[in-house]
Amino acid sequence: MNMEFPYFKTKLENLKKEFDLFDNVQLREYFEAKAKKEIEKLKDFVRERSFIAYLIGKKNSGKGTYAKMFAEIVDPQKVEHLSVGDLVRKTEEDLKDEKKKKEILKEFSKIHRGFTKPELLEEIFEKRSTQTLFPTDVILTLLKMEIGKKEKKTLFIDGFPRDLDQLSLCLFFRELIGYREDPDVFVLIETPNSVIEERIKWRRVCPICQTSRNLKLLPTSKVVFEDGQFHLICEKCNVKMVEKEGDQLGIEPIKERLKKEEEMVEKILQISGVPKIFLKNGIEVSVAKDYVDEYEITPEFEFEYDEKERKVIVKKKPFVVKDDFNRDVYSLLAPPVVLCLIKQLVDVLNL
Repeated sequence: MNMEFPYFKTKLENLKKEFDLFDNVQLREYFEAKAKKEIEKLKDFVRERSFIAYLIGKKNSGKGTYAKMFAEIVDPQKVEHLSVGDLVRKTEEDLKDEKKKKEILKEFSKIHRGFTKPELLEEIFEKRSTQTLFPTDVILTLLKMEIGKKEKKTLFIDGFPRDLDQLSLCLFFRELIGYREDPDVFVLIETPNSVIEERIKWRRVCPICQTSRNLKLLPTSKVVFEDGQFHLICEKCNVKMVEKEGDQLGIEPIKERLKKEEEMVEKILQISGVPKIFLKNGIEVSVAKDYVDEYEITPEFEFEYDEKERKVIVKKKPFVVKDDFNRDVYSLLAPPVVLCLIKQLVDVLNL
């Protein structure tokens, strides 16, 4: 991407307290200390009104994480993360149930407009792959169906738009779903490919509950050493978490997709009339101390096995990678990025 997002300062010079951002109690204290006024304004806003935020960023850039954390901090009853990918997977499962399939096809036929014949919907799902995009009219209809089931909420939409033809339609999306007078905003997320690479390569998933963690960046509280390797133990199911097939390849299989997603961001930068929020995951090592607190930087975890004590020793250091401009950068934890989202939203909504 040709344009570099601006840095946003989360460090407060008069705030000397450090927070453990992995602890839920201290996480709330962190947001209270750094953005109490802004959070109260947003709470008041979503209590009476709503807005639509389009999350635009590369795959594994943290879109869902940021939206869910924002909702939890502001108002989980009034703010919702709506993932197109999750919606497609849920619809695919529901179509396998005869009763649910009839209801879906009936509702789809009622509100659908486009070239896709409703009777072919099941066939489209059967032929779907991660490499091809669904017809835009299908995605719009599924989104409208899902939103119509719920009371009006602030929406963080993740996965739409995915292509340039969808981009032009999303400019009128709020009218399509009855949010005509509600503000909308693009939330653009800049994440170095090297960070995405590490998130994929070191991802581990529980084979039972599907909880995802990261051996290098977000381990569980219990780590064991077996067969010459370190393994995360799922805190819920108490089983070894496993590597997903293909994760060892990192970003290689999705390079083309990442390139298209960068092009999407560049195109959105040219659009006028819709406010934009800029979220930056990486910050140059040389200037980090001026912008962020040390505890806001993503730690990298390393493990050693003490043969004598027969236990795993955990060590931490700041996670440093090369950004897309080949500079040394720290990756930021989710909370400081969400803090930037909160501060910018207050300005965008004129609160």
